[in-house]
Amino acid sequence: MKMSTDLEKKFQSQITLELAAFATYRQLAVEADEQDLPGIAAWLQAQAEEELVHANKFIAHVSDRGNHAQIGTIAAPEVAPGLSVLAIFEAALAHEEKVSESIRELYRSADKEGDLDSVPLLQWFIDEQIEEESTVSEIIGRVKRVGGDGSGILRLDAELGARTPAVSDEE
Repeated sequence: MKMSTDLEKKFQSQITLELAAFATYRQLAVEADEQDLPGIAAWLQAQAEEELVHANKFIAHVSDRGNHAQIGTIAAPEVAPGLSVLAIFEAALAHEEKVSESIRELYRSADKEGDLDSVPLLQWFIDEQIEEESTVSEIIGRVKRVGGDGSGILRLDAELGARTPAVSDEE
């Protein structure tokens, strides 16, 4: 069943936001790499790739419904050079919170229109965002715990670098 033009536009905005999330995580990965933190950079890069998977899920949903998936303008990520590790993850959390609220708003719009076909996808994303925010919040807590201790940051770097990228349709 084709979605309304209004809902189609909201999905298009979400596609654009997911791609902006990709760009943000990619820039954060660059910042970590510039600080010789390859594990943190790899973790952030894996997050960036996950955002591409998310954008593609939304694109497929819109297209499968007989609507037109459209990517809007993606602004350059607002990531200042030389961020501390704490600031890197705080920026990641802020972006995740923005994405979460956008998905909740999209869910509310679909619900208001009675668009039951979007509910399973949007519920999956709501669950995913809870997990994403929790993970980044936990990392922030750990960064705060080690403070400026270089060995603690290097240990976290090694741990985050051990993450196996899980980029698939299941993601």
